[in-house]
Amino acid sequence: MKALLHLFRLIGIARVLARHDALWPLEQVAGRAAPLRFVTGVIRVLFRRRRDGRDGEKLAAALTALGPSFVKLGQALSVRADLVGDQVARDLEYLQDGLDPFPTDKAIETIEETLAVSLDTAFTEFDREPVAAASIAQVHFAVTTDGRDVAVKVLRPGIEERLEKDIDLFRFLARVAERVYPPSRRLRPVAVVDTFEEWVRVELDLRLEGAAAAELKENCDGDEGFYVVAVDWERTGQRVLTTERIHGHNIDDIDALKEAGHDIDDILARSSRIFFLQVFRDGYFHADMHPGNMFVDAEGRLCPVDFGIMGRVTRQQRIFMADTLVGFLGRDYARVADAHFAIGYVPEGQNRALFQQALRAIGEPVLDKPLNEISIGRLLEQLFRTTERFDMPAQPDLLLLQKTMLVAEGVGRVLNPTVNMWLLARPLIEEWMIANRGPEARVVQTVRDTMETLERLPRTLRKAEETLERLSENGMTADGNLREPGGIRGFTTVWGPIAILALLAAIAFSM
Repeated sequence: MKALLHLFRLIGIARVLARHDALWPLEQVAGRAAPLRFVTGVIRVLFRRRRDGRDGEKLAAALTALGPSFVKLGQALSVRADLVGDQVARDLEYLQDGLDPFPTDKAIETIEETLAVSLDTAFTEFDREPVAAASIAQVHFAVTTDGRDVAVKVLRPGIEERLEKDIDLFRFLARVAERVYPPSRRLRPVAVVDTFEEWVRVELDLRLEGAAAAELKENCDGDEGFYVVAVDWERTGQRVLTTERIHGHNIDDIDALKEAGHDIDDILARSSRIFFLQVFRDGYFHADMHPGNMFVDAEGRLCPVDFGIMGRVTRQQRIFMADTLVGFLGRDYARVADAHFAIGYVPEGQNRALFQQALRAIGEPVLDKPLNEISIGRLLEQLFRTTERFDMPAQPDLLLLQKTMLVAEGVGRVLNPTVNMWLLARPLIEEWMIANRGPEARVVQTVRDTMETLERLPRTLRKAEETLERLSENGMTADGNLREPGGIRGFTTVWGPIAILALLAAIAFSM
């Protein structure tokens, strides 16, 4: 029954796509299934309107017409050039998240229900005109009863139910795609929906967004020239988020920044450094850092807002990214290849020399440009496009990082088109690699691994003893022989401590 409902919804969606001359994504999937192929063919004949523009531009317009969930889906697809192609992904990068605001009375009603207080109890002033309206929420400026300027983010009415229904449809379509077209499984369309759902879940519970802001603030506390807004937890709930208000200029408003006396090159250098610190030092980064979400305050500090989309990378992934970036910038393709094989992104059995040759074919055209025109984001985009040739599964976490790097590059070029921000960050990355890959770092990691092993040891021994006790109760020893009186208990009592001492000695000598 649910599948039938999905099909009826799909027909309605297909009509909207056809009216925007953007039916091609469904046609690609339908090409493998005769019933879908018939339906999309009929819709094309009845509803298609020819429009000018590239496929990606027409798709972006159709997704905007379909509503909030589809706008968010388009933003997720802009990270997946391997799914939709380079040009479509670039067109979807500019997909705007803005929608018409919903009535302020509804926003006030949500605030009062969520906080369980009247508006006047929480705020002495509340701007009825929203300062921003996006697909999931809108923002109002206000003043708290203790005189602080704040920004109040409020979810759209009914947005949770709508997104829940749409995500269910997206997952159905992804599963159909994997079933009717097996090669698509390598691209992990279901994983794309899972990643999309993770983003949306955070944005639908504004307490989680507040927690993300608090974590980033804690990580970056003390970083010169960078400031994360404080969360007003007393005025925050599942559907309302209140944060400190930033007074400043958007990072891409060059004229206003110069007029305010800010050093543009210094802002670019700090942007590069802050991005490096978030990714490599902390493994936790703001993944929606477009110009509308980054301000420069009167003190010249970079101040991010909107923490709905955050990215995480493991230490192993950070080492991989560092090796990849430094290797490409130094045209050391063997190093880049080694990094891919070491982390397991290239399956066993693939030809290392051929993969290294493919890396050179990607790197040389990009790196042969003037330094200020080198785009590491585009280079990584091309790198991820080689996945099909070498049977490499997609890595959603790294794709989000690559997308963020592209946005950061765009901001950097607005600030100063003659400077490459990644070359500014290269010394920092190399220092980080020395600290994390050198002999001292290996000793530290060995100690950490040892401590984790020792922490698990008592639990492991308890489980082993419980197993031996059960065997003993059944009259058997661990090797299946009849138990001798006192045998099992005697073994664990006498030899257990000796085994632990031997393990500790082995660990100490291995260091």
